[in-house]
Amino acid sequence: MIGLDTNVILRFVTQDHPTQSAAANRLMESFSIDKPGFVPTICVIELVWALKTFYKAKSSDIEQAVETLLRAEGLIIERSELVWQALRLFTKTSADFADCLIERCAHAEGCDHTATFDRKAVSAGMKLLS
Repeated sequence: MIGLDTNVILRFVTQDHPTQSAAANRLMESFSIDKPGFVPTICVIELVWALKTFYKAKSSDIEQAVETLLRAEGLIIERSELVWQALRLFTKTSADFADCLIERCAHAEGCDHTATFDRKAVSAGMKLLS
């Protein structure tokens, strides 16, 4: 199994660098159920952040990119069930994807709630600390 850094995934998703995108495509196409690639959860967070911040991607495009990774047969996404849950929250709330994933991870570990100072994160289920 080969682990993937965010920049490889980003080049695959955006296709914005001829040389690096071609290399990322070859690597991604080499993965299979028997020989998968591994995407750490933090890479999904970084991907969403980069798409939103640098590429000014719409939420629907970000959702599609993450969903494509989650559905890829040749990829293993760390904590994929929580990434799916966070993605659903992200599409329904004003919270950032990272906040949605933070909330889902805390919930999965049995936390009563997640405290925050971020008012937008409250829409993902966190509780405002005042």
